[in-house]
Amino acid sequence: MTTPLTVEELYERYIRVLTPQQRIHLLAKIASELAASHAPEKPQSILELHGLGAEVWREIDTQEYIDQLSRHGAAFPR
Repeated sequence: MTTPLTVEELYERYIRVLTPQQRIHLLAKIASELAASHAPEKPQSILELHGLGAEVWREIDTQEYIDQLSRHGAAFPR
């Protein structure tokens, strides 16, 4: 029974001997496969962000915060 190769052994034995072009091709193939397998299972919705960060503003008077920004020259889109 053979023991599985470590990543280092695999690299030294089979990948390092490839030409740079072959290694780039291999890298692209692996990256493409990983990207496809890591795709989200369901579409994300902006509504999932609702309420995120609310605890940050819990004890802050938002009007006072805006007033402070205005006093310090922060520009607000109109």
